[in-house]
Amino acid sequence: MNIMAELAIIFGVCLLSEGIAALIPVAFPASVIALLLLGLLLFAKILKPEHIQRLSGFLVANMAFFFLPSCVGVMEHAPIILGQLAPFLLISFLTTPLIYLVTGWSVQWLIRRARGKGAGKHV
Repeated sequence: MNIMAELAIIFGVCLLSEGIAALIPVAFPASVIALLLLGLLLFAKILKPEHIQRLSGFLVANMAFFFLPSCVGVMEHAPIILGQLAPFLLISFLTTPLIYLVTGWSVQWLIRRARGKGAGKHV
């Protein structure tokens, strides 16, 4: 598939997610909706990975470039962030281990569940 068709697919999913975000009564980021929609399309095999492989490879290879605006925003608001550094660090140091524990527990639970159903005997 050519790059223009791949761009059309990705931008179409993004446009659809903007419409969905405008229709739902709760504020929800369109980018998250687009990610879920794209995952659903891939999982349902409506969209094949080959249909977006070249464009997604390019985007992943140049991912650092897409983080520049957020880094500049953080540097621009550094005085405000530094004023709230203690609560930020406290929250970060408390929640990071909690996230690791919950993720590890979830993965172990899913592995045990898959083994119980006979789906993952080789795991």
